[in-house]
Amino acid sequence: MKRLFNTLGATFLLLFFFSSFSNADINKTLLNIDSRFVLKGKENIDPRAIYKIDMMGKELYDRTGISVYLYAVNRYGKSSFSNMKEKISYIKDFEHNITKNLTPPYVVLTLSLDDTHVNILASSDVASMLDKDKILDRHIIPLLASKDKNSLYAKVSAAMLNGYASIVDSIAKENGFELKSSIGSQGEVASTIWRVFMYSVVVIGLILYTYAVLRARKS
Repeated sequence: MKRLFNTLGATFLLLFFFSSFSNADINKTLLNIDSRFVLKGKENIDPRAIYKIDMMGKELYDRTGISVYLYAVNRYGKSSFSNMKEKISYIKDFEHNITKNLTPPYVVLTLSLDDTHVNILASSDVASMLDKDKILDRHIIPLLASKDKNSLYAKVSAAMLNGYASIVDSIAKENGFELKSSIGSQGEVASTIWRVFMYSVVVIGLILYTYAVLRARKS
C-alpha cells in the first residue's frame, strides 16, 4: 500500500509539473525541443518532460562534468528469441553498443518497450554514486507497470522524467549540492495538493460507505 501511494504521489507530482506550462509555452518552446541528453526516443516522451530533462542535465553537467542520457525506444532491434538466455545476451550487446562511443563520466537510462526492459548504465567512475536497483524499483518501474487509464506515452514520459530526476539528484547529492532545476524543488506545493487530494478521497470513501450501510439497514 505504501508503494502504491508513493507511485500515485509521483504520478500526481509529474502531472502537476506538466500542468504548470501554458499552451503558449508548449507551442513556442517545447514542441520542437531537442536535447543532447536524449540519445534516442524523443517521439516516445512528452516534450515538456524533455524540456525539464534538458534543464536538469545541463545543470548537472555544468557543475560536475557528468552527462546523464536517455535512450527510450519501442524495441532494441531483434523481435524474437529462441530462449531467455539469447534475449539477455542480445540486450547486453545492444546496450554495450549504446555506450561504447560515449565519453566518461556518463549515465544512460535505457528503455525498450517491446522487450519490457529498463536499465541504468553507468561508467565506472559514476556507478558508485547511484543505487541502481532503488531508482529502478521505486521511481521508474512502478510508473511503467501501473494499471490505469493513462496512455503508454504518458507513463513512459512520467517514468523517464522521474527516473532521470532521481539519477541526477543522486549524483548531485554525492557531490555535495542540490540541483536548482530538480523537480524536487516543486515537491512541497505538489505534496501539499496531493495530501489534500488523498484526504478528500478518504473522506468521500467514508461518506459513501456510511451511506451504503445506512441504506442497507433501512432495506
